[in-house]
Amino acid sequence: MSDTARLTRLPNGLTVVSDTMPRVETVSLGAYIAAGTRDEAAAENGVSHFLEHMAFKGTARRDAIAISAEIEGVGGHLNAYTAREQTAYYAKVLKEDAALAADIIGDILTHSVFDPAEIERERGVILQEIGQANDTPDDIVFDHFQAVAYPDQPMGRPTLGTVETVRAITRDTLLGYLSRHYAPGRIVVAAAGAIGHEALLELVAKHFQDLPAGGEARPEPARYRGGEYREEQDLDQVHIVLGFEGVPYRDPLHYPVMLLATLLGGGMSSRLFQEIRERRGLVYAISAFATPFQDSGLFQIYAGTGEAEAAELVPATLSELRRVRRDVTAEELERAKAQLRASLLMSLESTGSRCEQLARQVFVHGRLVPVEETKARIAAVTLEDVAAAARRVFSRPPTLAVLGPHRRVAPVAEMAERLAA
Repeated sequence: MSDTARLTRLPNGLTVVSDTMPRVETVSLGAYIAAGTRDEAAAENGVSHFLEHMAFKGTARRDAIAISAEIEGVGGHLNAYTAREQTAYYAKVLKEDAALAADIIGDILTHSVFDPAEIERERGVILQEIGQANDTPDDIVFDHFQAVAYPDQPMGRPTLGTVETVRAITRDTLLGYLSRHYAPGRIVVAAAGAIGHEALLELVAKHFQDLPAGGEARPEPARYRGGEYREEQDLDQVHIVLGFEGVPYRDPLHYPVMLLATLLGGGMSSRLFQEIRERRGLVYAISAFATPFQDSGLFQIYAGTGEAEAAELVPATLSELRRVRRDVTAEELERAKAQLRASLLMSLESTGSRCEQLARQVFVHGRLVPVEETKARIAAVTLEDVAAAARRVFSRPPTLAVLGPHRRVAPVAEMAERLAA
């Protein structure tokens, strides 16, 4: 992070971080909770996401309309998201409205009323959201992949929950989860933009003082297994996600794995794009990406293709995975480094991206990480590091998820044999 970034840990455990950007006219401010889908019991799957929805449905001082009207009345934006390891509530406003953003986010976190009628209305909205996801094959295929990669454990369950679990969530379920997981020690309040650190501390003291004491529950460790899910659907394309266990955030191979994903499928010059689309014409798009978690990670390749082309697509992709274990050029690596470095630096031009990065650095590293340190770690990756990352990732049992006309997609066991050859 930049030289202007600062961190303060309050006596109650709440962490406050800021990054002042004096040349901008806006402020992004958010509360980030180190709890998400992987913290849920099986019977309450989806409660993190349900709770995120309910935060906008009324507090002791504001009803749902007032929450949106106040922030939009000053031209600001208010939103939230739920992930497997994190839930976020954030706003972007003009610099003179930072106090309002802190007031609203603090209010929804500490004084939401969870009106029973609103709970029932929002239950219907979430069920519609699940239905929409189920009708979007290039979206839901990743949920199936996650479930096979991490079977019978929280890490493998869908963020939205299921129809059955969402219907079973009660007001007590929501309040119980809130009291267990929204503890100050698991919350980072972050801000980036035209705001000073002392000003942020004053806003936090005023608007976040009523956070519940909470507990110190820890998620169940992730246990990657791998396997196969396939479902025949009447679609024009077959949607394929092939993947492996990646590495956690703090693994020594974190940056080599990120660079591996970039050079394999991170752009139009990547190996998979050039081989699968440009040379063979099998897909419109193909991508590879690495997703780290606190104690595990995933390396995934996604493509959508026709039924006839699927028979050639998978062997060609596996061939590239075998080749990259022993044959990476210096030119490829430098191009991947440039892409990763540019992505990092471009993101720092956004107050929202900086705000989120502040919180992630605290959760992952327990400190703020200077930009120069990250750039140095990227620059230090060698060809052998990338080869070692490829050998480690592609030696793990593969995971395959396929939706659509899948008969020409080889079984995952056959893919594992090809990779081992």
